[in-house]
Amino acid sequence: MQLNKFYSENFYFFTSYINEQISKNVLKFKNIAIVYNETSVNDLKNFLIIKKFCKYNNLKLYILDNLKIAYHFNLDGIVLSHNNKRVILNNNITFKKQFKTIGKVHNQREYYLKIKQNCKNIILSPIFSNKKYTNNQLLGVVKFNLISNHWRENKFAMGGINYSNFKRIKMTKAKGLGFNYFINDKKIKKPVLFFKGRA
Repeated sequence: MQLNKFYSENFYFFTSYINEQISKNVLKFKNIAIVYNETSVNDLKNFLIIKKFCKYNNLKLYILDNLKIAYHFNLDGIVLSHNNKRVILNNNITFKKQFKTIGKVHNQREYYLKIKQNCKNIILSPIFSNKKYTNNQLLGVVKFNLISNHWRENKFAMGGINYSNFKRIKMTKAKGLGFNYFINDKKIKKPVLFFKGRA
């Protein structure tokens, strides 16, 4: 399967703030992008700190669901959540630079919606156990593969990923990971190049 080279990231880190520990760990990842994990910029100071950090370290910055803010702050793209049915991008929309659209889904039905919304990267979750989802909502490696086997878009795994299980993603055809709390793991001591061959 030919992956879309326009979307070069292997990791998507979802956050609404950044601190010293996070900034150190972020820079240990190859091809990582940051997703501002809010639909509005209520805390402008934190948002601008993240934006400055991304610019200084040459990292891509996305926002969740808010096309207006993405355009106003000249961000690199937008991440559309599974329940976002409003935003549909097309070639008639003019941005200041190349603009990327990424979709978050839990199942096939949501996947087809994101395709209609012109998403080229798809984040499928939850692959592993976490507090946000019940056990019957968890995908695991096998179900992740069954659901996404015929997807032509770049696919990413997200949900419950930590330092002890992230290498299990190698058993899928995911191009990389999306995560929130994994970045806080103090066990991350060296550059994470696990998906180098899939870029």
